[in-house]
Amino acid sequence: MKDKYIKGVANFTDEDWIKWVVHHYVKTHPTEAEKLLKNHRHPDKKTQALYGSLSENTIGNYHLPFGVAPNFLVDGELYCVPMVTEESSVVAAAYQAATFWKGKGGFSTTYLSTEKVGHVYFNYNGNTELLQTFFRTKKNDLKASIKEISKSMEARGGGVKSLELIDATHEIKQSYRLEVSFETCDAMGANFINSCLETIGSHLKKLWESSHIEGRLEVLMAILSNYTPNCRVKVEASCPVSDFRISSGIPATDVAHRFVKALEIAKKDTYRAVTHNKGIFNGIDALLIATGNDYRAVASAAHAYAGKTGKYRALTYATINEETLRFWIDIPISLGTIGGLTSLHPMAKLALDILGKPSAKKLMSITAAVGLAQNFAAIRALITTGIQKGHMKMHLSNLLGRFNASKEESNKAQLFFQNSTASSSQVERFLINYRNQKI
Repeated sequence: MKDKYIKGVANFTDEDWIKWVVHHYVKTHPTEAEKLLKNHRHPDKKTQALYGSLSENTIGNYHLPFGVAPNFLVDGELYCVPMVTEESSVVAAAYQAATFWKGKGGFSTTYLSTEKVGHVYFNYNGNTELLQTFFRTKKNDLKASIKEISKSMEARGGGVKSLELIDATHEIKQSYRLEVSFETCDAMGANFINSCLETIGSHLKKLWESSHIEGRLEVLMAILSNYTPNCRVKVEASCPVSDFRISSGIPATDVAHRFVKALEIAKKDTYRAVTHNKGIFNGIDALLIATGNDYRAVASAAHAYAGKTGKYRALTYATINEETLRFWIDIPISLGTIGGLTSLHPMAKLALDILGKPSAKKLMSITAAVGLAQNFAAIRALITTGIQKGHMKMHLSNLLGRFNASKEESNKAQLFFQNSTASSSQVERFLINYRNQKI
C-alpha cells in the first residue's frame, strides 16, 4: 500500500507516469503494457504534447473510431456527420435513417431559445423585503461589475440578458440566489459565465457590507448550470403515412401506427423511456465527442428535461394527423463551435470543417437531427425485425476481427451465420473448421 502512494509529481514527465503506473499497478505483462502505452502515443512530438496538455497525468492516448454518417438533410442543406463511437451499428443506423428521411424532405428546425443560466448562491438571515429593496437599487451596479469581462461577448451579440433575485427559503432556510441568464453566441461559454458569476458574487458582498442593512449576507458559491431548458431546439421530420414503408413485410399504415404506439409507450413507461433516450444519445454523444463538445453536460440537461414533469419520459414524439406522420424531438442542447476543445483538438476542428464550420445554433440543429435519426432507426428495428438482427450482424464482424479472420473467411462466416446468432465459441469453431478444410 505504501509503495503505491505518490506525491511530488509536479515535475513528472509522461515517461515517468508510464513507468510508475506500469511498475506499481500492472501485474500481468508489464513490459507489454509499457510498449502498448508508448505505441498509442502520437509519433509527432508536438501533436502528442497537445494531446497531453488536454488532461493531467497522461500516460497515453485512447483511440476510438472516427466515422461519418452522410445524407443528413437539415433545413435544406446536406451534411456528412462525423461520429466518434466504438459501436459500429450506431453509425450505420444514423446513415440509413438519414437516407430514409432525405427522401421525405429531410429534417426541419425550430429554435426555441439559446439562453444559458448561472447562479450566485448566498445565505441571508434578515428581512426579505429589505433584501429585495437592496437588490432593486443595486441591480445595475451588479451588472456593471462585469462590464470588462463581457465586453468581447457583447461585441458578438451576447452577454448578460437578465439578473433576478430568487427567494429559495421555502426550500432551504435562509437560502437565496441571483439567477443570471446569458447569451454566449457560438461559444460554449462556461469560463465566461463562471467568471461573470464570481465577479457578481464578489461585488454583491462588497455592496452589502457597505450598505449597513440589518442582517448577515454570506455568498456561498457561484456557478453556471448545465440544466438549459431555455437553450432548446426542436427538429422534425414528416411524411404521408402511405410513404412510411420501413418493412417489406408490413403495410406502411400498420408500421406507422406501430411506430406511434412505440413512442407512446416510451412516454408512459420509465423503463422503456430510459433505454429510448439512451438510444438517442448513442448518436448525439458520437457527434459531440467528434466536435469537442461537452457531451456529459448535454446529456445531464436532456435527462433532467426528460423528467421535468416529475416522471421520466421520452424526448421524441410522433403523431398521425390527416394521414401524415410527424416525428420530432424537443431537446435542450448547449453547444459551442469556438473556443475550448473545438479550437484545440485537430480532429475536433476537422469535424467542424466537415460540417461546414457551423454556428452553435446550426450545430444544435444537426445534433438534434442525429438524435432523432438514431431514435428512428431503433424504433424501426424494434417494431419490425427486432433490435438484435442489426446488432448481431455487427457483433459477428467484431468477433471475426477478434479472431483475425481474413476477408475470405469473413465473407464465408457472414453467409454461414446469416440466419442464426453467432456466439464467440461458435465463430471460433467455424474458423477452426474452415481453416482445417483449407489445409
